[in-house]
Amino acid sequence: MNYETLCAYLDQKPGAHRDMPFGSETLVYKVLSKMFALIAWQSEPITVALKADPVDAVILRKQYPAVRPGYHLNKKHWNSVTLDGIIPDEELFRMIDDSYQLVVQGMTRADQATLKEMGWEENA
Repeated sequence: MNYETLCAYLDQKPGAHRDMPFGSETLVYKVLSKMFALIAWQSEPITVALKADPVDAVILRKQYPAVRPGYHLNKKHWNSVTLDGIIPDEELFRMIDDSYQLVVQGMTRADQATLKEMGWEENA
């Protein structure tokens, strides 16, 4: 997966927007005000941090050498994924979807209602 494909997929998530609160080296994707993806976009290869269920996070780390505990994040809930071509795009899309859904599920009902108006589906 390349940078353009990654960003295009992240951009299409309801309520998603880009931010750079940590400086120009890290592109942060938020859903409303909550982070769901952080991209080290200037690194080669690119690395993206994604939220994960703690059990799934460990399984993914065992399954793929390109998945490591989240760099500068809660290592129980975040993975850093190196986009080195080893992980199939479909699996990366699933990881992104899981990260987005985990963040949205932790939001208030009011925020979830706002996202539903933007096209978010609770069981997607």
